[in-house]
Amino acid sequence: MEHPQATAAGFPVIRPRRLRATPAMRRMVRETRLHADQLILPLFAVDGHGVEQPIASLKGQSRLSPDLLAQRAAEAYADGVPAVLLFGVSDVKDDVASVAYDPDGAVQRAIAAVKDRVPEMCVITDVCLCAYMSHGHCGVLGDDGVIDNDPSLELLARAAVSHAQAGADVVAPSDMMDGRVAAIRAALDADGLTGTSIMSYSTKYASAFYGPFRDAAGSAPGFGDRSGYQMDPANSREAVRETLLDVAEGADMVMVKPAATYLDVIRDVRGATGLPLAAYHVSGEYAMITAAAERGWLDERRAALETLTAITRAGADLVITYYAHQAARWLSEEGS
Repeated sequence: MEHPQATAAGFPVIRPRRLRATPAMRRMVRETRLHADQLILPLFAVDGHGVEQPIASLKGQSRLSPDLLAQRAAEAYADGVPAVLLFGVSDVKDDVASVAYDPDGAVQRAIAAVKDRVPEMCVITDVCLCAYMSHGHCGVLGDDGVIDNDPSLELLARAAVSHAQAGADVVAPSDMMDGRVAAIRAALDADGLTGTSIMSYSTKYASAFYGPFRDAAGSAPGFGDRSGYQMDPANSREAVRETLLDVAEGADMVMVKPAATYLDVIRDVRGATGLPLAAYHVSGEYAMITAAAERGWLDERRAALETLTAITRAGADLVITYYAHQAARWLSEEGS
């Protein structure tokens, strides 16, 4: 019996290559469309004025004082990036992370600077304690040497409120303490900050891909690791459970971190909730591309855009990436 796809001459009737024949045809039938509106740019805030400290392990990225950070944010916004995610860097560390909720801290002043320079930009802030703790962990250290969950919630909530008071549109707890979304929502509402959104790092793995970030933020743990509160990379069902718990606690958006190495998890979480889903293309994932490109092993632009497209194809609505500004420019060039 003749194959149903064969013509009399023996050639296939169904030819998928017809839809790949020209650039215009490929654009017409493209299933996943990456757009600058989906991109969020991470930035690192430090004290001072006119301070720019290049980060060796993150090519093209720097720690910036609030004035220069606001300038950088404005440039990204002008090229189509709608949002920044701010991290604080401080040499002042103690056992209660007091700089995390200091109204005069680098992040708080950077928030105000960005809002003054480009008020239309969405300012998201990372809410965690590790960069401000003497031991480098994301919560309060108990007498037994284990991170004590519940006392940590009060400090996280104080940090979130201080960010919102400074003008943040969205606070993003990344600590992975149980119950922190509910604690932060209650604290924000009690302070009259009911309009501040919460983007929860609902699925954050104890990943090896955070190394360059910890160098940038000075947030490496002083002992042990974070496996006791961040997720086991072997687990995916747990990601859905963590997400649904944060949704129930009042999260407005959820996140999977890392992104490129956890595309299956992004897909699972996407299927579990209708909330906006962000994915963090983390420092190690970014650094692998830049390092390979520097050696001439791959085309950086194509590799970066392919990776970001894969993350959105998996189901992410938003992508946090150090490539955000470059990608926005590249996408604009492709559309022109």
